[in-house]
Amino acid sequence: MQFQKKRCVAMLLAGGQGSRLMVLTENTAKPAVPFGGKYRIIDFPLSNCVNSKIDTVGILTQYQPLELNEYIGNGQPWGLNSSHGGVQVLPPYAKSKNSEWYKGTANAIYQNIPFIERYNPDNVLILSGDHIYKMDYSEMIRRHKEAQAACTISVMEVPWEEASRFGIMAVDENDMITEFTEKPHQPKSNLASMGIYVFSWQALRWYLTEDEANPASENDFGKNIIPRMLADGQRMAAFRFQGYWKDVGTLTSLWDANMDMLSPASGLDLTDESWPIYARSVDAPPTYMGGNSHVSHSAINRGSVIEGTVENSVLSPRVTIEKGARVSYSVILPGVTVESGAVIEYAIIGEGCHVGKDCRIGGTPNSAADGKWNLAVLAPDCRLEDGREVAPGVMLDHHGKEVLK
Repeated sequence: MQFQKKRCVAMLLAGGQGSRLMVLTENTAKPAVPFGGKYRIIDFPLSNCVNSKIDTVGILTQYQPLELNEYIGNGQPWGLNSSHGGVQVLPPYAKSKNSEWYKGTANAIYQNIPFIERYNPDNVLILSGDHIYKMDYSEMIRRHKEAQAACTISVMEVPWEEASRFGIMAVDENDMITEFTEKPHQPKSNLASMGIYVFSWQALRWYLTEDEANPASENDFGKNIIPRMLADGQRMAAFRFQGYWKDVGTLTSLWDANMDMLSPASGLDLTDESWPIYARSVDAPPTYMGGNSHVSHSAINRGSVIEGTVENSVLSPRVTIEKGARVSYSVILPGVTVESGAVIEYAIIGEGCHVGKDCRIGGTPNSAADGKWNLAVLAPDCRLEDGREVAPGVMLDHHGKEVLK
């Protein structure tokens, strides 16, 4: 089969376990976690690719891929169902000599060199599947070409107290990278890698092959590939990103990003028609709001029935809030039922949960008796009997048993 040459191929790393999301990702990959009432996390990088005129995307899956594979399908919701590229799901596969899981981010790309070589691209864009943001990747590729770089890294300034969570770099007066340290204990800078890279394909191919031959390597871009390229004197450029960006790899950051969606001042504007975020649509009737319902400052998707009170919350499709129930400052995932008299505050309620009558879940930051407040979280398919109380910071598994964080 003849494949059309591409200027750029995107490779989206979507195989991580997402262990910091705990019960929400026990049975699904992190990029498939619902977000914002309508979307899945992976919708953001996929939509960015389409809006940036990148039409060939490989999605590297591994952990609990079933739901993610079904959601992506043939790529039609994002316009990525073309016969000349489109979207391709790339799980680990058996080879003639051996079969192995992806060992690290670099190894995952190495194992898929044959897919990339089909298109003989000038550049390869490496993306993560767990970030909420809008970015025009074509601007980053333009920066890469103008700098005549072997690698360009998207960067942004982060608060100093968070800098040790990221790959941190130093740059010269032309924003060319002079130092890179992965998650330093004592960072010298707060200029952080966003985990978005553009590589010149020939350079990347060579370094991936060299890295794979090194048994001591962790096969990781941040720990191995980028430091090696820098040590070899390769031209490494920084691309400064100025928009909204959030790593939603923790329960708190996932909740924060959902709340940001309700506040235009946050910078996360999903109503901007010039840069749409596409998603697989839900086949459900319109939301119904009863005569006694009260809804304020919230986002509610299709198929929901609201008879109670919803405030400052994000509700996914097919959620039922019965009369006398109240939900505030919470993220409710698809298919949840909240019976009459139940109160949910500052919580994340997993897909398919059933909250019985007069239950009380979570509480305001001022309600924690010991001052150690946190979100309450219910795993998908958790069923709570009538009158159950779940204190702030408590997490329950799908059996309704407390999980130690």
